[in-house]
Amino acid sequence: MSSLFPALAFSAPWVLAGLVLLPVLWWLLRLTPPRPLQTVFPPLRLLLDIEKQEETPNKSPWWLTLLRLLLAALLILALAGPVWNPLTRAVSGTDPLWLIIDNGWDAANTWNQQQRLADLLIDNAVENGQPVLVIASADGQRQQATLTDATSARDHIRALEPRSWPSNREDVAKLFETSSTQAEAGAVVWLPSLLEAEGDAAFLSALAQLNADEVVVFEPEAQVIALKNLRNSAGSMEIDVTRLSASEPSAHTLMAIDSRGRAIAQQPITLDAGTESAQAVFDLPSDLRNDIAQINVVGQASSGTTFLVDERWKRRKVGILTDNLAQEAQPLLSPRYYLTRALAPFADLPGTRSRDLRQAIDDLIDKGVTVMVLANIGTLPSGAEERLSQWVENGGTLVRFAGPNMAAEVDSLIPVRLRGGDRTLGGSLSWKQPQPIGSFSEQSPFRTLAVPRDVSVSRQVLAQPSVELPDKTWASLSDGTPLVTADRRGRGQLVLFHVTADTTWSNLPLSGAFVEMLQAISRNAAAQATGTPELTETSGSSTVLAPFRVLNGKGQLTTPPPEALPVEETALAALRPTRSHQPGLYGADGAFTALNLLKPEDTLTQIDLSGAPSGSVRAYPDQQPLDLRGTLFAAVLVLALLDTLIRIFMSGALQQRFGHRAATALLIAASLAAFPMDYAKAQETDEDFFALDATLDTRLAYVLTGNDAVDEISRAGLFGLTRVLAARTALEPEAPVGVNLEQDELAFFPFLYWPIDEDMIAPSDEAITRLDAYMRNGGTVLIDTRDQLSSGSGGFSGTPARTRLRDMLASIDVPPLEPVPQDHVLTKTFYILSTFPGRYAGSPLWVEALPPANASGSRPVRVSDGVSPILITANDMASAWAIDSDGTYLFPTVPPDPSQREMAFRVGVNILMYVMTGNYKSDQVHIPALLERLGQ
Repeated sequence: MSSLFPALAFSAPWVLAGLVLLPVLWWLLRLTPPRPLQTVFPPLRLLLDIEKQEETPNKSPWWLTLLRLLLAALLILALAGPVWNPLTRAVSGTDPLWLIIDNGWDAANTWNQQQRLADLLIDNAVENGQPVLVIASADGQRQQATLTDATSARDHIRALEPRSWPSNREDVAKLFETSSTQAEAGAVVWLPSLLEAEGDAAFLSALAQLNADEVVVFEPEAQVIALKNLRNSAGSMEIDVTRLSASEPSAHTLMAIDSRGRAIAQQPITLDAGTESAQAVFDLPSDLRNDIAQINVVGQASSGTTFLVDERWKRRKVGILTDNLAQEAQPLLSPRYYLTRALAPFADLPGTRSRDLRQAIDDLIDKGVTVMVLANIGTLPSGAEERLSQWVENGGTLVRFAGPNMAAEVDSLIPVRLRGGDRTLGGSLSWKQPQPIGSFSEQSPFRTLAVPRDVSVSRQVLAQPSVELPDKTWASLSDGTPLVTADRRGRGQLVLFHVTADTTWSNLPLSGAFVEMLQAISRNAAAQATGTPELTETSGSSTVLAPFRVLNGKGQLTTPPPEALPVEETALAALRPTRSHQPGLYGADGAFTALNLLKPEDTLTQIDLSGAPSGSVRAYPDQQPLDLRGTLFAAVLVLALLDTLIRIFMSGALQQRFGHRAATALLIAASLAAFPMDYAKAQETDEDFFALDATLDTRLAYVLTGNDAVDEISRAGLFGLTRVLAARTALEPEAPVGVNLEQDELAFFPFLYWPIDEDMIAPSDEAITRLDAYMRNGGTVLIDTRDQLSSGSGGFSGTPARTRLRDMLASIDVPPLEPVPQDHVLTKTFYILSTFPGRYAGSPLWVEALPPANASGSRPVRVSDGVSPILITANDMASAWAIDSDGTYLFPTVPPDPSQREMAFRVGVNILMYVMTGNYKSDQVHIPALLERLGQ
C-alpha cells in the first residue's frame, strides 16, 4: 500500500491520480452556468411584468463549484480504498503475503495478541484475494512452507500454538530459499517473540534480502518469566526466578505440586525494579520437599514457568557408621569427615548417639534411612547383621567401604567374595604402580559420569575371580581389578568400595567424582526400593532414555508426540531442548530424568531488531484498522443529493409551484433528510436498551465490581459457561452481561455471579436493598470470595474478601446456610456431584440449609420448596470457566488437573439447572416411591 501519512493508507493508490483533474473540473464548472430562470409569459400582463425582478448569473457560484469539487475529491478518495491505522501497506491484488510467526516458548505470554493480529492480516488477505504463506519459527524445516489461499492459512494459524522449546530462526532463513522460488512476496510480516534465538543474524540477513514490496516487524511489549537452578539444601528448597525486563517491579506466586497434581506449598516472590532474578525459598520439611514433582509460576502458563523435579533434587536419608562410633581424636582425618562432606549437599544425615553398633543400626533404620554407609566395619554383631539383612531385603541400600578391618570376607553382607588380606600398589616392595580408574560399567548408576583422570588407588581389597564378577563390577581400575562392586538382595542392594572412605588407600575422597558416585548410588537406591528399574534401553555402549512425558507450550505434561526422539543418558545433562528433544521426563514411570528448559547458567536476552530493514519495526496497533470507504461513499451520496436540491432550487421550479417560502422549507427538510437521525432511537434511554437486551434472550449476569480485571474474568467465565450450557443442555443463553447494583434492574436475570474483591467499593444501602429484594423474589446470587488458596478455612471470615462479604451481608436477611449435603438436589440436577471445585478445590459450596431429613431416610433427595437465594464459595469459579474467543482456557486450575476443570464446568451446569428448574429433580428421583404408593 501507499500512504500520505503513517495512520492512513490506500489499497488502490493509483486512483488518487484523479485528484490532478480537479483544476480542470473547476474550470469546467465555472464556465457552466446554472439553468436559466424560466418565467411564464402572459400576454395580458406584458406591460406589468416588463421590469426584470431576478437575474440569472452567467457562471456557477463559487460555493456551488466548491461543493462539487469536494464531491469529486471524496469520490476519488473512496475509490482509492483508504484505511485508517492500517496493519501493512502492501500492494493489494495477487501478490502473496508472507506471515512469519514466532511460536517458541517465550511467545506464550503474547500468543493471544499475535493470533489476533494474524487474524486481522488474514482478513485483509481474504478481502484482497491474496495467497498467504505461513511459517512458524519453532516448527523447524519439516513444515510445509507453501502458498495457500487465505482461508486455509487462517485454519493453519488457529491450529498453531506456542511450543515448549525455543524458536530457531535459522531454520526460517533456510525455508526462505525454497519459498522464494515459488512466488515473490508482496509483503512480509513478522510477529516475533521477545527473546533472541538461534540464527538471528542469518534470519535478519535473509529478511533484508527478500525482494518484497514491504517488510513489517511488529515488536511486542510483554514480560517473560522463567524458572531455573533448583537447589535442595539441608533446610529448604531454593529456585531462581528470572525475567526479561527489570524496568518495573513485579510480584509472582510459585506453586509446588506433587506427582498427583496436589498443591504442596506456595511461595510469593517480588522482583524489585532493576532486579532481573531472585530466589524463591520453600521452607518445608525434607519429606515434603521430596514429594515435589514440579514447581509452577501461578498465572504464567509456559514451559519456562514449569520446572520438573526428579531424583536429582530429592534428599534421601543416609546413615553413616564408622569403626569408631565415639568422637574421633582427629576428626578431619576420619572417614566420617569425608563422607559427611560428600553426602551433605544432596542428603540428610541423621545421627545416633549410641556407641553400641547394633543399637546404632537400629536407631538409623528407625529414622527411615534409605542408604546405610559402613566404613571399615568388619565383623557385624549377629543381631545387627540380621537386622541389616532384613532392611536390605525390604529395599535398603547398604554401602560399605573397605579398610584394615575388612581385609577378608567377614560376613554375608558384601556383594562379592574377597581374598584374604589387601593389595598394595606402589612402594619399594611392589612391582605395581598406583592405578587410575579405568572405566564405569554401562549397567551401573555411574554410567553417566565422566571417568576422573586425577584419581589413583594405592591400596585395595581384591575380589575372588568368578563368572559373575564382571556383571557385579560397577567401576574398575585400569588394570581391570574391581573398584566398586554391587549385588541385588531382594528389593535392595549391596555396594562395596574396595578402598577406604578416607585418603589412606586412595585420593578418591578428595575428588569431585566421589560426590557424584555417592549421589548416583543414592538416586539408584530410590529406584531399586520402588521396584522400578532405572535403565530403560541400552544401545551399544550407551543408555538411551525414551520420552515418557513432555511439556507442551502451556507447561502441562502430555504424551510425547511422534517427533519426540529418545536421548542418550550421558548427553541429557548438556542437552538443549529442541523439537526433537522437548522438555519433559525421559525414562520410565518412577525412574525418569527431567529435561528442563533453562540451565543454571542461562539468562534471558531480548531480541535485537537493529538488523531488521530500516523503518520496518513498529509497535502492535492499539486499534483495529478502519476502512473509510463506506464513510466516504455515504458523504458522496449526501453531497450529490444536496447538489441536486440546490440545482432544482436555483432553476426556479420549486418557486413556480410552491412559492419562495414553501421552496425554502422543502429545501431545509430535504437537507435534514440528507443527514438522517434516528429520532426514535434518540428518545430511547439506556434503560430501555438494557431491558430489551435482558428480556429478549436468556442471559447470565455478573455484578460489576469496578475492578476491570475482575470484571473481565467474570465476563470470560460466564462466557465459557454459556458455551458449555449451549453444547450440553437445552438451555442456550446469549452472551453474559454485567449489571450495576446501583442502577440496573436485577429482576431480568435468574442468576447473578458476584465476585468479591477486597478493594471494591462497598455497595450503597440502596444497592443492598435492591439485592435483598431480588433474592426475596426468586433470584439466586452466587457469591465467590476467590480466596481459597490464601485461606483454607471454609468459614466467612479470616481474609479481607471474606471480611468484606460479612460486612455487606450484615444488612441482608440471609437464611441459615450449610455446605451442600449429599442429599441436596444440587448434587443431582444434571451431573452426579460430590464436590464443587472451581479453579481451586478446597472450599465447600454453601447453600440455604434444608429442613431436617426424613426419619425413614429412604428418600435419595430431601424435599425443599424453591431455590436457595444465595450460594457462597471461595473456589474462584469464573477463572475455571474463563475462555477467550478461541476457546482457550485463560487460567490454570490449582492443582493443574484437566479433570478439575471439567468438574468445575459440571458444577456450573448443575447450578444453572438448579436455578432455572428448581426442585424438579427431587420430584424425579422420587418417582419409584410415588409409583410404589400408587400401586398400593
